[in-house]
Amino acid sequence: MHIYRQVWRSIQQHTKVRLLLIPLLALIVLGATIGINIHGADAQIRCARGDAVHTIVWGDSLGGIAAHYHVSWQRLAAYNHIANPNQIYVHQHICIPGKGGSPGGSGGHGATGTGDYFPYGQCTWWAAHRYFQMHGVYEPWTSQSDAWQWTARAYQFGWHVSSSPQVGDIVDLQPWTQGAYAYGHVAIVEQVLRNGHVIASNMNWGSHPEQVTNVEFSPGSGVTFIHR
Repeated sequence: MHIYRQVWRSIQQHTKVRLLLIPLLALIVLGATIGINIHGADAQIRCARGDAVHTIVWGDSLGGIAAHYHVSWQRLAAYNHIANPNQIYVHQHICIPGKGGSPGGSGGHGATGTGDYFPYGQCTWWAAHRYFQMHGVYEPWTSQSDAWQWTARAYQFGWHVSSSPQVGDIVDLQPWTQGAYAYGHVAIVEQVLRNGHVIASNMNWGSHPEQVTNVEFSPGSGVTFIHR
């Protein structure tokens, strides 16, 4: 930065030059800052042996990449530690899980938590509370755990994620899916109907958010079912 100070002293001594060079100096500093940000966004991760590697090009989306490789976008987000699936970058490398699977996998007996630490009355509080009532264990994720994030967190902690429901599953709705708002929604499957739809118990839903209500949901896009 000492070079910029010397330039600035010279500029102060020449009024006309100053009027011309101040914008130029500002552009130089801004360009250096932007370059740092771009460099940080372009940081890459190492993929595991057996993974495919996808290099992002203009127009790619995580959902489109996932569909191409026949995996869910939630699994890709969890596997690549992508906190916001809407923020991916050109030239970024995405690891596509190979035969080895993701850390923790998508099935088996995953980790468990020690309690229900979500705010009372939220859909997340009820889902954790009711799941414990039915299974005797708590989900282990307590951070980065808005409702829409539960599927990715389940993958990370080795819980089973499926598109097919079972009684006692956590149903996870992505934002703007079947009535869910921006943070998504979670509930507990109480009954599986003949048509494949489920009746799920909820809090923070509908006209009486403070009450536990039963709501019918259907499997489909933006809907996953989670259990340990």
